[in-house]
Amino acid sequence: MSSSEPLYCPNPTCTQPENPVGNRFCDACQTPLLYRYLWAVGSAAAGYPIGELIGDRYRVVSPQIWLDTQPALAPFVPETLPEAILSYLQLYPHRLHIPEVYGFCPLGEGPNAPNLLLLDNVPVDGNTATLYPGMLELWPQSPPVRQVYWLWQILQLWKPLLELGVASSLLKADNIRVQGSRVWLRELYGDASLITQPDLQDLGYHWLTWAGKVAAPVGDRLQEIGKQMRRPNAEFQAVAPQVNQLLLELTAQLPLRVRVAGVSDSGPNRHHNEDSCYPTLNDIAQIDKPHTHPLLNHLAVVCDGVGGHEGGEVASQLAVQALKLPIQALMREIAEEPGLAMPEVVSEQLEAILRVVNNTIAAQNDKQKRASRQRMGTTLVMTLQLPQKVSTPSGQEFANAHELYVVHIGDSRAYWITPNYCQQLTVDDDVASREVRLGRAPYSQAIRRRDGGALTQALGTREGDLLRPQIQRFVVEEDGLLLLCSDGLSDNDRVEQFWSDCAHDLFSGAISVETAAQWWVDLANEKNGHDNVSVVLSYCRISPEKLVLFDPNQLPPTGLSEDELSDASKALLYEEEDEDPSSGRRRRSKGDRTGLTLAQTIALLVAVTLISAAVGFAAWWQIDAGGLTKLRERIFQQQE
Repeated sequence: MSSSEPLYCPNPTCTQPENPVGNRFCDACQTPLLYRYLWAVGSAAAGYPIGELIGDRYRVVSPQIWLDTQPALAPFVPETLPEAILSYLQLYPHRLHIPEVYGFCPLGEGPNAPNLLLLDNVPVDGNTATLYPGMLELWPQSPPVRQVYWLWQILQLWKPLLELGVASSLLKADNIRVQGSRVWLRELYGDASLITQPDLQDLGYHWLTWAGKVAAPVGDRLQEIGKQMRRPNAEFQAVAPQVNQLLLELTAQLPLRVRVAGVSDSGPNRHHNEDSCYPTLNDIAQIDKPHTHPLLNHLAVVCDGVGGHEGGEVASQLAVQALKLPIQALMREIAEEPGLAMPEVVSEQLEAILRVVNNTIAAQNDKQKRASRQRMGTTLVMTLQLPQKVSTPSGQEFANAHELYVVHIGDSRAYWITPNYCQQLTVDDDVASREVRLGRAPYSQAIRRRDGGALTQALGTREGDLLRPQIQRFVVEEDGLLLLCSDGLSDNDRVEQFWSDCAHDLFSGAISVETAAQWWVDLANEKNGHDNVSVVLSYCRISPEKLVLFDPNQLPPTGLSEDELSDASKALLYEEEDEDPSSGRRRRSKGDRTGLTLAQTIALLVAVTLISAAVGFAAWWQIDAGGLTKLRERIFQQQE
C-alpha cells in the first residue's frame, strides 16, 4: 500500500520523521514504523472516500478503516467519557476477541462538533489494510474442528457480553471476523435498542443456521445442541459441556508434537539475572530422568523477579521450582479421572496451586521481615499442555485432547505465532490496564500516566487470597509457536515488530526451536538491552514434521550460572520508575535487594515443595472440584 501522505516516525528524537507509507523502518533513524489501523465507528465514517485525510491525521485506506499517520501523538479523548464506550473498557481483559477504544476524531470545529469513535485492536490485516474475513465467509472450506472451535469461543463470549448489554454483537454474522482459529469482533452493538433483550434462545437460532452447514456427524451433534439452546429456559451450564466434549474429541484426533526450549540471560547492562524459566536446555538434556520427563513438552514457565539480587532472583526461582511437583500431581490426577475435567475445574485447581506458590514466597518475606516495597515477588506466565484422554460416543479413546492453559500474573507475556500472524494472549497486570478495566480511561490515555506501567499484581508480595490470576484455555488445532517472555523482550513492542523474521525460518525448518529461542534473546539484548530477558518457546506441530539439522555445539546457554550470583549484602529493596526514552513509557526498575547467600538459596530451592505444601494447605480446601482431595493427598505422599 502506498500513499502521498507521509507516515511519521514514532521516535520523538527523529530529525526527519516523515516516511513514505510502505516503509518498515524509518529512513532517518531506523526505528520500526508503527502501522496503526483503526475502525471508524458509525454511518458518518462510512461516507469518507478512500485517500482522504481526516483531522490532518487519519488517512482513509479502506471503508471505515483509517491509518493514524502520527501514531506517537496521543489521540483526542474527551474529559467526560461517553457511556457508550464503557462496555469496550470493561471488556478489556477479553482484548483477544474485542476491539478497544483508541480515541475520538472531532468532525468540525467548536465544542459542539461531533466526535467519531475510533477503535484499536481491530480485525484488520496489516498487509492489505482490509478486514479479516467474516466467519461465514470461511465457513464452507473450514474443517469441522475449526468450525466447532469458533462456536466454542462465541459461547464463551456470550456471558460477559450479555452482562454488559452487548450480546447482540454475537448475533450479527458480518460482525464476527476470524483470524485463523481466533474469533474477533469488529465492534460492539448495544442491546438497549432491541425490543427484547437477547437470550440463549436467540444465540441458538443462529447456531442452528451455522450448524446446518457442517457435515455429518459433527453437524448433527451441533444441531442437537442448537435445539437445546432454543428451548425455553435453556441454561448455559447444560450446553457448554457438550460443546467442550465435541471440541476435544475433534482436536484429539489430530497429531500433536511439541518441542520446547528456554533461554534466560542477564542482558548486556545487568550483572544479575532476576528472571527464571523452565525448561532450560539443561532441563531438556535430563529428559531421561523420571522426575523430569513428565513435565517436559507440557509445562513452560517464565518468571521475572521483583526485588533485586537476591530478592527477585530468589522469588522467581522459588516460583518455578515450587510449581513442578503440584503440576505433575495435577496432570496425573486428571489423567486418572473417568471423565473430562471442564476448563472451569482445571482453572480452579491451577489457581489453587498458584496460591500455594504465592504463600510460599510470602512466608519467606514474613520470615525475613520484609514489608511494603521491600517484599520480594515475581511475575509469572505459564502454559500447561494438558493431555486429557477423550472417549468418543463410538467407543474410541484418544490420548491427548490438545488443551493449552495459559496462566498469567504481572507483565510477562504469552504470544501465539503462526506463519501468518502474531496474537498477544495475555493482558498486563499494570496500572494502565486496571484503569481501562474500571472504565476510567482508554488504554491509549492510561498508558501515558507516570505510573501506567507499574505492576498491580505479582506472586508473593501479598497473601494468596488477594491474588487474581488470569487463566485461559485454548486448544491447539494448527501449527503454531507459543512464545513466553519477560518484559526484557516484550518492552517497546519488539515481538510485534519482529515476529515474522523468526517465524519464517522456524516454520520453514531452517532453524531449530533452540536456535529460535536464542534468536529472541539476542534480539532483546540488541533492541532493548535494559533488563534481563527470558524466553520459552513451545513449537506445536499438527502437520508432518520436517527434518531439521543443526550443530548441537551451537546451542544457547542455559539460564543462570553460579558466577552471576554475588554475596548477599544488606541493601533494601527499592522500586523506581525510569523513563524509557525510546517508548516514552515509564517502566519499573528492579533494584538490588539482599537476603540469602548462595548456599541458602540452593537449600531453599531444595526444600521449596515442602514449604509450599505446608503454607498453602489451607487454601486448597477452598476449592470444590472432583478429584482434588486425592490430588492433595498425592502431593503430601510424594513429599513424605
